[in-house]
Amino acid sequence: MIIGGLIDAGADPHNLEKELKNLQIEDEYELKWKKIVKNGITSTKFDVLLLNQHNHHEHTHDHSHDHEHTHNHSHDHEHVHDHSHHHHHDHRAYKEIVRLIENAELADQVKETALKIFKKIGEAEGLIHGIPLEQVHFHEVGAVDSIIDIVGASILIHQLEIATVKSSPIPVGTGHIHIDHGIYPVPAPATLEILKGVPIQHSNVRAKLTTPTGAAIVSVLAEEFCAIPSMKVQSIGYGAGTKTFKDRPNVLRIIIGE
Repeated sequence: MIIGGLIDAGADPHNLEKELKNLQIEDEYELKWKKIVKNGITSTKFDVLLLNQHNHHEHTHDHSHDHEHTHNHSHDHEHVHDHSHHHHHDHRAYKEIVRLIENAELADQVKETALKIFKKIGEAEGLIHGIPLEQVHFHEVGAVDSIIDIVGASILIHQLEIATVKSSPIPVGTGHIHIDHGIYPVPAPATLEILKGVPIQHSNVRAKLTTPTGAAIVSVLAEEFCAIPSMKVQSIGYGAGTKTFKDRPNVLRIIIGE
């Protein structure tokens, strides 16, 4: 939704695609973006389609799920009898992701932002699972997805020459979600941990509105959480989510100005 919103507000998706190639994992994913209407609001839907080498079909990937936790492992069971052709990217260690970003030919500012965001997620996951940061792993889907979301957001913020980010309080949603470990309240533990120090806002939507990745991007980028600041608005973007709610558009609004 963050990348969709930034593209909608005028960032260049083709440049994004080109810059992301510097990570040298483009054989693992495909990017798609299109204009859609969510409850009357024209917005941009950005998707990462995973090209799973070890399933022989494309796994279309849905940003509304919390892959760090909720990735459904059922598609791996087709191969239980033979692990020899499993691709080595089933899991990506935090350290490996750091190396990937550090070695990429990206602007220093972009790398710095992306690494800060990843560290935020890694530390939260480590704390919750009771393991040191070095031992944190991201499941394959969560990994590729988070890498694109996080590095992509960093690229676009840099591309748009944004000096300061301010955010509304974060609506996390309410209710319960089913994740690998059972039934959990919303916000999920990692998301809540990442949002420590960030104002979260009550909302009646019985769904998960904020993922760990989204939470980490906002908590690292935003230097203040407030109402819309005094500014001269230059462009506005709406990033579409996957779910549709009855009483409100599931979009993220980005306002760029001076």
